[in-house]
Amino acid sequence: MSKQKFDAIVVGAGPSGNAAAYTMAKAGLKVLQIERGEYPGSKNVQGAILYADALERIIPDFRDDAPLERHIIEQRMWVLDDDSFVGSHFRSENYNKPPYNRYTIIRAQFDKWFSSKVREAGALLICETTVQDLIMDGDKVVGVRCDREAGEVFADVVILADGVNSTLARKAGFHGEIKANNVALAVKEILFMPEELIQQRFNIKEDEGVVIEMVGKITDGMMGTGFLYTNKDSLTIGIGCMLSDFKKNENKTSPYTLLEQLKRHPSIAPMIQGGEMKEYCAHLIPEGGFFAVPKVYGNGWMIVGDSGGFVNAVHREGSNLAMTTGRLAAETVINAKAAGKELNAPVLKAYQKALDESFVMKDLKKYRDMPKVFHDNPQFFTTYPELLNKAARTMVTVDNVDKKTKEKEIFSSFRQTRSFTGLVGDAFKLWRAFR
Repeated sequence: MSKQKFDAIVVGAGPSGNAAAYTMAKAGLKVLQIERGEYPGSKNVQGAILYADALERIIPDFRDDAPLERHIIEQRMWVLDDDSFVGSHFRSENYNKPPYNRYTIIRAQFDKWFSSKVREAGALLICETTVQDLIMDGDKVVGVRCDREAGEVFADVVILADGVNSTLARKAGFHGEIKANNVALAVKEILFMPEELIQQRFNIKEDEGVVIEMVGKITDGMMGTGFLYTNKDSLTIGIGCMLSDFKKNENKTSPYTLLEQLKRHPSIAPMIQGGEMKEYCAHLIPEGGFFAVPKVYGNGWMIVGDSGGFVNAVHREGSNLAMTTGRLAAETVINAKAAGKELNAPVLKAYQKALDESFVMKDLKKYRDMPKVFHDNPQFFTTYPELLNKAARTMVTVDNVDKKTKEKEIFSSFRQTRSFTGLVGDAFKLWRAFR
């Protein structure tokens, strides 16, 4: 590796790193991609959601051979208490017509496929290699130092796609240690189940899929969410909470315990009954939002994907932000190279400008206050799920009580639990956070 000089080095082979490497290699640049795993995707056994538009802008014909599980035709949103849920469903036949909007995927398979496209485009991939340090010339990044003999390699720019709490960015002083209240710890399981049984239980056909996103008492008073979605012959189920909440949780509830409790919930257990666990994993997700995004460019470097905190936690979007940031960083390099410019901070600032003009930063900015609102108001994960489910149960129960009396009972329970001032205050907080 020594003595070699590349146009760009990409550290990491997840969705953001692959998007960056592919885009630059496709444009004819000399690209080196370094992955510490045995192969791209080897560290990602879990299922995930793929947002088609972001990938289509990079590989328009990806549907021809990408390992896709099911296209999603139905979205469910559930608010759960201990033994019931209040929810909404959106199911549309429009999502059952190609080109499909979202898919479930298995990351190990998908990342491996995406990496094959990167290599076909002309990038050089080296696996089982850890980048230990960035090589600096003054304040400019000029290459990387790896854990192998003659492991120094140089490039005009280094793109960091090495995941949450990027070690390289921290060691270089580009940003500090990620705060516990800006990152979630999630656990997932993949449960094997016959394809026909999945279709029967979720009222779907062939390649159709369903996503269920959940909030409420399932997180034991902590800020977090649960999820369940359908793969071809398996289900992905998981739950995650903020790392800071796990640290201060009075009940000392472990992530695994939360997942087991979720699986036993009366509304969940029948759907996953008989499922055989194939994979289990835990991973960190950056969910600090707009204010947690660090500086993402400098002299000879850029940061993309999870390394930059690019996750929209409100809408549970990650892969589309990852691939989009990777593409925008790559396009910044391509344009600068075409103009014969040095890849320094003033030139790479175009990456930040492209981010600001994209949906990525616009969405993060829109929900910039949401993390603090939920951090400071645990009643949204405890009190309100109970009140909403109790209200629904009261109205749906048919007995000798008239509906007007039932309505009064519901309003009274809300006021007694949160007070009128508390209800108005909570409504205002949510309005401001979603505005």
